[in-house]
Amino acid sequence: MNPFFFFSIVAGYFVLLMLISWITSRNADQLSFFNANKSSPWFLVAYGMLGATLSGVTFISVPGEVGNSAFSYLQFVLGNLVGYWLIAFVLLPFYYKLKLISIYSFLEDRMGFLSRKTASFFFLISKLIGAAFRFYLVALVLQLAFFDAFGIPFSVTVCISVLLIWLYTYRAGIKTIVWTDTLQTTFLVLALIFTLVQVSREMNLGLFEMVENISRDQMASIFSWDWRSPGFFPKQFIAGIFTALAINGMDQDIMQKNLTCKTLPAAQKNMLVFSASFVLVVMLFLSLGVALYQFASFSGIEVPFETDKLYPTLALNHLGMAVGIAFLLGITAAAFSSADSALTALTTSFCVDFLGMDVEQSAKSKRTRTLVHIGFSAILVLVIIAFKIINNQSVVIAVFKAVGYTYGPILGLFIYGMFFVKKPNDRLVPVVAIISPVLTYVISSFSKQMFNGYEFGFELLILNALLMILGLLLIKSKK
Repeated sequence: MNPFFFFSIVAGYFVLLMLISWITSRNADQLSFFNANKSSPWFLVAYGMLGATLSGVTFISVPGEVGNSAFSYLQFVLGNLVGYWLIAFVLLPFYYKLKLISIYSFLEDRMGFLSRKTASFFFLISKLIGAAFRFYLVALVLQLAFFDAFGIPFSVTVCISVLLIWLYTYRAGIKTIVWTDTLQTTFLVLALIFTLVQVSREMNLGLFEMVENISRDQMASIFSWDWRSPGFFPKQFIAGIFTALAINGMDQDIMQKNLTCKTLPAAQKNMLVFSASFVLVVMLFLSLGVALYQFASFSGIEVPFETDKLYPTLALNHLGMAVGIAFLLGITAAAFSSADSALTALTTSFCVDFLGMDVEQSAKSKRTRTLVHIGFSAILVLVIIAFKIINNQSVVIAVFKAVGYTYGPILGLFIYGMFFVKKPNDRLVPVVAIISPVLTYVISSFSKQMFNGYEFGFELLILNALLMILGLLLIKSKK
């Protein structure tokens, strides 16, 4: 694709983002940045959350991974569905009752100062590394598609991209993101639909014929019943429940959007509609994976050895200009949707949990919030560049997987705070939060020897949380 043509498309996309930012930031105050003045329509939040949840990693990886693990990922997603329902009917009433800005402030009231700081610290680390990794993938696409043609270094690409995010989020924060997420979700879904339609045309198939072909393919198998396998259905399903609870229900990024709804019933409707839409879109991505493999076989195209390259290779080189444009906009939208909301959530959590900021309008707190926003933008740039310097895919993936370990202590802290009466010794909570992921890693590494060939998958999060709860019980106060 011509670099200038690509640049004009992406530039037009960012003009739309800046226009939305200008409209939504008019008359914005300090509360607009943190909770959008509790004025977000629930259906808009539900739709926009799809783009934030389906990151660039999902956009690229899920279709290609079908060739390795078929539809087994759907087992995990079905567990997510139950987890989202629990968030709607258990966690959201809890958060709305306490009128929270940062969800981690609950832990200080319930367990102590250091308990809140511990949860917030693990969230900051998780979100920063996760957002940097997702954005790293998109920065590589931008580099290859445009910046390389003009000899512009990768570090400059990253700086420009993060600066653009800062520009459209620094004034109104979450109020702007609720609306930009809507635009980004639209591009993501359109890319998916465009690709499916074009594949069916290339293979001379109607809609129903294509659905039938996909459903009959061996790659469309869903369930695994080998109890030793990481893909064993009960393990995947239960892990999906707890992962949704931790990574969505106890994550400041996702919950900050839910808490912008006017009322609790509106927030619950948002979560229920989002959960159903999420499962549907994931099923479409999995179906797209089967369709892409079938198209490659039909056209005699060699499938890339790295499955993550399947969708980009076919979309950019074999499915026409329209699909290529849709793919580039979709991957850009998916990554920016994750990065902009993460940056705002990082700023919110640090300001409220670590600085104890009064979020009411004041010149001093507004200046502080702006400086923190700039600081996290700079850190995000440095982490992304660090991924590039490492330049070792296995190391990068290992780092990304390690982010999952940091949600275990958060899940454990929330469960203990909500269901156990006695407070733990607050001074020892950070120690337990460090020990539990370490023990989880050790148990996972030797699970085959210890448990007759059993391998841990996504349920590592549950083990991590259980160890955290056990540690909190051991250090509970005698008072």
